[in-house]
Amino acid sequence: MAREIYAYRCRRCGTLHYPFRMVCKSCRENDMFEFDPEPLPKKGRLLTFTHVHALPADFDVPRLGLGIVELENGIRITGQLAVEDPMMGMEVTGEVKVVRHTGYEDRYGMVFS
Repeated sequence: MAREIYAYRCRRCGTLHYPFRMVCKSCRENDMFEFDPEPLPKKGRLLTFTHVHALPADFDVPRLGLGIVELENGIRITGQLAVEDPMMGMEVTGEVKVVRHTGYEDRYGMVFS
C-alpha cells in the first residue's frame, strides 16, 4: 500500500499549506474544516542538507542524512536523505517510508534518493 503525505488547500483562496494549519496564512478567515487534502509531489530539488552523527539509541545507523527539499509545487519539506554524496541543487525523488520505530509504532516520513 502506497502511503502519502498531504498538503492542505484552502477552499476560499486556494493557498496550499504544509504542514496543516488551523487558519489559512493567506486569507486568515478559514477554519480547520475548509481545507482539502492534496498529496505532496514526490520530486523536487535539494536546497540544503546536513548529517546527524549523535543519534538516539533506537536508530540502527551511525549517521543520518537530512535535507530540505523544494517540491515541484513549491512546498518545502524536511526529509531523510538516502543519497551517498548529496549536492545542493540536485534533483531528488521521495518515497514515504518508515523513518523510526518507537515502541510498537512505526513513524513515517519522506525519504529522498
